[in-house]
Amino acid sequence: MARSCEDAFQNIQSEPMSDTAPSTDVSVPPYAKVRYGPRARYDRETVWAILDAGLVAHVGLVIDARPMVIPMIYARIGDSLYIHGAKATRIIKAPQSRAPACLTVTHIDALVVARSAFHHSMNYRSAVVHGHIRKVTERGEKEEALVALTNHPLPGRWDEVRPMSDKELNATGVLALDIEAASAKIRTGPPKDDPDDLSLDIWSGLVPLTQRLETGLADNKSKNLAPPRSVSAAIRKFSRAA
Repeated sequence: MARSCEDAFQNIQSEPMSDTAPSTDVSVPPYAKVRYGPRARYDRETVWAILDAGLVAHVGLVIDARPMVIPMIYARIGDSLYIHGAKATRIIKAPQSRAPACLTVTHIDALVVARSAFHHSMNYRSAVVHGHIRKVTERGEKEEALVALTNHPLPGRWDEVRPMSDKELNATGVLALDIEAASAKIRTGPPKDDPDDLSLDIWSGLVPLTQRLETGLADNKSKNLAPPRSVSAAIRKFSRAA
């Protein structure tokens, strides 16, 4: 496993930052630093919260000398993120061990509607993770990763389903991204109109965006069974107001 990401999070202050707060001076590599410092966060708590609340990550790799970004289900265990897929797929099969990779997760909380096009924006929380990919070959780690990948979108689901067969386990490839550096970027609050524009007769404000999981819909083979606890847990976990 790559070195702990402790180095990437050392000397971090965890006070919340606003758009007007000064950037925190942190020990992270230049490629992981957010260029607009006032929206940057580097503390582990903030980055982990953004990752753990997400459903889809975009995973960036260079394969056959071409950049490739794929949306994927993921799960975090400690300082490592896991993705999986059929062994024959390019993103599972092609990367060499220790290939550099980047993974991002973004939550959109509102459209920011200003009095000028220049100041239109979005309120968001995003995390960008850097590290190196490794193929998971040890059976114990692979099984632990698959449990986490099943339970991340549906908490507790692994214990509700039949065990994975050896054939299924062998057909599934798992990659680990050991986190070496990470950053969060967050925007909150209303539009930041220019003072001269405030008197204009133009609507300005926020359009909140909510995320909601609906009640589970059974297939025609479920024999009137009620949705399991994992579905209720997913609804509680991922349904949120802006």
